[in-house]
Amino acid sequence: MYDIIGDVHGYAQPLKNLLKELGYKKNGSGYSHPSRIAVFTGDFINRGPEIKKTIRLIRTMVENGNALTILGNHEINAIIADIKDDNGKPLVKPPMKNFMSVLKTMKDFSGKKEEWKSHRNWMRTLPLFLEMDGIRVIHACWSDAAVDYLKNNIPHEKIKKDVFRKIYKIPDAELTKNIWLITKGLQFKLPADLRIQNNKGVSPRSFRIRWWEPPKGKTFEELSFESKFQLPGYTIPEQILPETVPYPPEAPIVFFGHYCRFNGPHIITPNVCCVDSCVTGSKVLTAYRWEGEPQLTHQNLIQTKK
Repeated sequence: MYDIIGDVHGYAQPLKNLLKELGYKKNGSGYSHPSRIAVFTGDFINRGPEIKKTIRLIRTMVENGNALTILGNHEINAIIADIKDDNGKPLVKPPMKNFMSVLKTMKDFSGKKEEWKSHRNWMRTLPLFLEMDGIRVIHACWSDAAVDYLKNNIPHEKIKKDVFRKIYKIPDAELTKNIWLITKGLQFKLPADLRIQNNKGVSPRSFRIRWWEPPKGKTFEELSFESKFQLPGYTIPEQILPETVPYPPEAPIVFFGHYCRFNGPHIITPNVCCVDSCVTGSKVLTAYRWEGEPQLTHQNLIQTKK
C-alpha cells in the first residue's frame, strides 16, 4: 500500500523523521519499507535549507522502486528556468520574475552543475499525475478533462523540452492551461472594489478556491482554500461566480498538496485529501497512510512533530 506525502520543499530532515515514523529504514538503496511505497505529491525542491539532500533522497527512493513522485509547479518552473530558447539563450531572462524560488535551488547546486543537470533530466521523466489501485494523486487539482487531454498530448516516457517552452511562451495554449490547472489549481480574481490583506501585509488580487465544490450560494470565505488570509463572509454574486471542477463523492480518493494547510483540516471530504502542511512555515510534514480503505479516515494521517 501507499504513504502519500505532501510538499517537502527542500526540508530533508523533517522528511527523514517522517519516513522513520512511517517505518521506513535507511539501507544501501536509500529509505525503504518491506511492504509499502511512498508517494510524493510534488514540490520537493525550492525554499528549504536542504534542497540537494531532499532531491537526492527522493530520487534514490524512486529509482530503487521504494517511492513514486509527480511533478509540482515548482519542479516545472525549475525546468523552465534552465531551458534555452530557439537561439540557444536562456528562455527566462533576468530578473526572472515568478522564478525567484528556483534561484535557491540553483544556489544549493552551485559547483555541481552536472548533478543539477542530471536531476533536471530525471524530473522530465516524472508524471504529472498518478492513478493506481483505486486512488489518484495530483499536485493541485484533479480535472478529468485536463487529465484526459494530457494523457493524449504528453509523452509517457519523458516530457520534451518543447513542452516546457510552450508552457512559458504561450500561456493561452490548451497544453499550458491544462498543466497549470492540475499543478496550480483554480484561482478566483477578486472584484476591483474588494480589498483584503494577507499575513505579509500584501493585498492579493486573487485567491485559491475549493475546486472540488460547486460555487453557487457560497460566500467568499466558504469558497476559499487559502491559509494566508480570511475573506468576507457574504455570498458571491452569481454574475461573477467562477467555474470549478466538482469532484463527485463516488470518484476514487484523490490526494494532493500545494495548498499549505498548516494544521489542517487535511481530509476535506471522504474522498478528498490535501497533505500539504506548509513545511516552510511549520517545519511539519504530513502523510496519509492508505490501507486500501474506500473512504478517508483521520486515524491514518501521520505528522512529524516540530
